Amino acid sequence: MLDKADKDIVDMRQVLKQVLQRVADARAENDIVKLNCVNEKLVQIKGLLKVAEQADIGLQEDVARKDSGAEAESEKIGIARNKVDQMRAETEECVGQLAYVVDEATRVEVETPSDLPENATYTPPPIMIRPPPASPILP
Repeated sequence: MLDKADKDIVDMRQVLKQVLQRVADARAENDIVKLNCVNEKLVQIKGLLKVAEQADIGLQEDVARKDSGAEAESEKIGIARNKVDQMRAETEECVGQLAYVVDEATRVEVETPSDLPENATYTPPPIMIRPPPASPILP
């Protein structure tokens, strides 16, 4: 139980570092919308991390005393971990997933089917124009 709690808290601190980097990136881009969104998630993550750290202290005390409250403290840490993971995902939505998944060597390859006739052309379908309403709508 203690090992899992320690791992969860370490993972939450790592998420905090990632979100702090997103804040720095949003500041560097001068994008106030991204910055506000990421800051909101950052505040929530800091609060959840504080709750988890306090629960960890309580967990260690309860385990030392062999108290049954250790389960509740462990649950708090688990819930905080889940919410921090959710906040991380929402942070990625704030900054846009594609902003951090850029492949410098993007290539576009076009393959032409070999069974096409040489003079094949594409003609788009005719544009349909909707007729006006039969009667005007009166207020």
